[in-house]
Amino acid sequence: MGRTQQFDTQQVISAARDVFWSRGLDGAPLTELERATGLNRSSLYHAFGSKRGLFDAAVDDYLNAVIRPRLRPLLDPDARAGSLTAYFAGFRDALLALPADSPRLGCLLLNSTAGLASPDTALSAAVQGYYDELTAAITAGLTVDAPGTPAGVRRERAQTLVSLTVTAMMLTRVNQQEGGALLDTAAALSAGWAADGEGPRPASGAVLPG
Repeated sequence: MGRTQQFDTQQVISAARDVFWSRGLDGAPLTELERATGLNRSSLYHAFGSKRGLFDAAVDDYLNAVIRPRLRPLLDPDARAGSLTAYFAGFRDALLALPADSPRLGCLLLNSTAGLASPDTALSAAVQGYYDELTAAITAGLTVDAPGTPAGVRRERAQTLVSLTVTAMMLTRVNQQEGGALLDTAAALSAGWAADGEGPRPASGAVLPG
């Protein structure tokens, strides 16, 4: 007969998630994962197959429990104007509320990519997937704020806001205040563009991309 599982899988994944968030994939020692989860490596391997299997479960949990709930209001069909500015302000507040020694500074995916000793195709795909979801949500917020903005202008603005967001998450690991300032900049830009309504109009005879 197989062994009966004596632990809560979700609690184990959440505990491991914070270790990977802080240390990355390659930098997270099994001893620290054992200590955080309360399980020995034999039990972890039995439940998740490998350290990588545990990491993949932690990434799924990170996306579903941390990232997507924050993006969801931007994708709501009934989203109201100003939701994008509120997203950046809320993100800034949450970032600055973290203790300086919190394991949850930055982004689990970006932290793990930066610490890799060699290329990792699966992790790169996960990061790209996150980038695509973030871009889609921010674009949706821009569309609600100023539906008359030309598609090319909206795309450029989304790229700017995504870049500010990603940079803020990377910088916050060494300087939370500067990371928060970047999110303030993103909030101010989104509020200004929302106030513009349709956004800048092309000069006579000019054609905007998109």
